[in-house]
Amino acid sequence: MKKRISTYQLTTCALMAALMCVLGPMSIPIGPVPVSFTNLVIYLTVYLLGMKGATISYLVYLLLGAAGMPVFSGYEGGLSKLAGPTGGYLVGFILMALICGFVLEKSRAHAGITIVGMIVGTLVAYFFGTVWFVLEMQCQVWYALTVCVFPFIPFDLVKIVIATVLGKAVRSALAKSNLLPAQR
Repeated sequence: MKKRISTYQLTTCALMAALMCVLGPMSIPIGPVPVSFTNLVIYLTVYLLGMKGATISYLVYLLLGAAGMPVFSGYEGGLSKLAGPTGGYLVGFILMALICGFVLEKSRAHAGITIVGMIVGTLVAYFFGTVWFVLEMQCQVWYALTVCVFPFIPFDLVKIVIATVLGKAVRSALAKSNLLPAQR
């Protein structure tokens, strides 16, 4: 028998996609790739919805941006943004959501293992996005790492810690309010 998605799951996926649409465009320009809040919302969504829900939420956000809504960093949207030099990071976030969600679900929300899973997911997104950037910009790997990865490591580590603390607290509050199944 197929498991159907509940109205609650559908609604929370839509709410998290909407949160990505609100926070995703807000960015701090520090070079060719700005510091975005999109991955913070993805980390938090993983905590609240798990692998499947987080990935669906992110895909909705990505499709809205691809359709032209200005939801990507710097209030941009469209296929040109997705196909451009930083598009690989946007696509790489799909893998990040899958990896982070998988680890969270398998670790039973153990904070240390979850943080390691989020770091691994982020590294995979970095790898995918950096390869894309190198191909698009026809530049050296070292240049791409210095403008697309190294400056973001401290920001992303802070986002992971924030999402872990906030995610656990929000998930616990939702569970206590009977709005979410008990913690995994």
